[in-house]
Amino acid sequence: MDYIIYFILTIGILVFVHELGHFLAARMCKMRTDVFAIGFGKRLLGWNQINGLTFGDLSKDLDMQGHTDYRISLLPLGGYVKIAGMIDESFDNSFAKTKPKPYEFRAKPTYQKLFVITAGVLMNLLLTITIFSGINYFQGKQIIKTTSVGIVEEETLAHEAGFRSGDKVLAINGNEIEDWQAIYTSLFVENSSVAKEVSVFRDSSKISFTISTELLGKASQEQYFLPLGEVRPVIAKVVEDSPANDAGIEAGDLFISINNITIKNSAKIIEVVSSNPDTELQITILRNEDTVLTSVTPGIEGKIGIEIKNSYSGLIEYEKYSFFAAIGSGLEDVVLYVSVTFEYMGRVIFGKLEVAQAFAGPVKIAQFAADAADLGIIPYLRFLAVFSLSLAILNILPFPVLDGGHFVIILVEGIIRREIPIKIKIAIQNAGFVLLLMLMAFIIYNDIINM
Repeated sequence: MDYIIYFILTIGILVFVHELGHFLAARMCKMRTDVFAIGFGKRLLGWNQINGLTFGDLSKDLDMQGHTDYRISLLPLGGYVKIAGMIDESFDNSFAKTKPKPYEFRAKPTYQKLFVITAGVLMNLLLTITIFSGINYFQGKQIIKTTSVGIVEEETLAHEAGFRSGDKVLAINGNEIEDWQAIYTSLFVENSSVAKEVSVFRDSSKISFTISTELLGKASQEQYFLPLGEVRPVIAKVVEDSPANDAGIEAGDLFISINNITIKNSAKIIEVVSSNPDTELQITILRNEDTVLTSVTPGIEGKIGIEIKNSYSGLIEYEKYSFFAAIGSGLEDVVLYVSVTFEYMGRVIFGKLEVAQAFAGPVKIAQFAADAADLGIIPYLRFLAVFSLSLAILNILPFPVLDGGHFVIILVEGIIRREIPIKIKIAIQNAGFVLLLMLMAFIIYNDIINM
């Protein structure tokens, strides 16, 4: 349920921002907007409003002013703004039987059409820059001052790559590593198309191993590819009428020991509790710097009714920025993510990376959103910013149905100084729509089988 809620919330925010860009740009260019839709398919709810806020002389003519149907539709996988006189996701071409009206998209100059069609991408880009800059200014850039790896389970990509529990990462491709972010940047951002040689300190000795580009491609799809070291198990939630609730355990409590067994990670809690069903356990927890002793008896299924999350307990530093420096740093982050995204796309095009490894579908997006939200508002906002930027990049690609496809058609029409026949544009839209649905189905399939 958390996955569904955060998926709808995330998609809703980003689609609204994107379509708001198209809507405002169309109104600025004195185009009539008939529909503002979040989602596709059957209209679930909304309202129909005469556009009182218009630009210029359009407010004097009700037909030109028109009305907008603000709606939420059944399928929360996108949205659209229906602009009079434009072939869009609704595939409405009834206007083709009449002469162009001054308020229609097709009657406007090329530069205004291009502005309207790219405004959604610009709004997504603006949202990304705003979030990055806001985090940098109000909180500062978080720097987790550790390079220690946490518990690496067997049959995980981290284990396959060569990492082991307790490794201290020293260098990647010869570059010294000083914090946790540097590990991810070195593995997935800098020179992401080459294999990475990793040096770690393990069992009192220095060990090196190489991670292939193929494995790095798979790992880039895992939000928590490498477990962070120096974490402690914190209770995130206590189920009502559970053994833990009866024992007085509360959300926010930190486990110290169970039956005098020191607890250092959530895996140890699960191991001890599940192996002692219907047996009283003595528990020591830390609550607001106070030590609390209690006992709890797991049910016959070996559970006590708690949800656990790992909380980093090591040193965290924040790099502070002035207002303009925060914006500059936000722009640098955007440039970095854009370059990495296009590099991964290039690897997909040239067959060096599978499509399923480069793109995430609704299932993974929902999982990433929920996991980020569990860590707090800042991690969720950062995820939202990265996802918004990804949508902006995807939308501007010259693919039919997407904004980039519309952009190319408009540009061609501007160059040849006449409109491409409506039938041809609808055929292009239909072909692009089918291809896009096939790609989405393939990505969703891979999401499900790789859960």
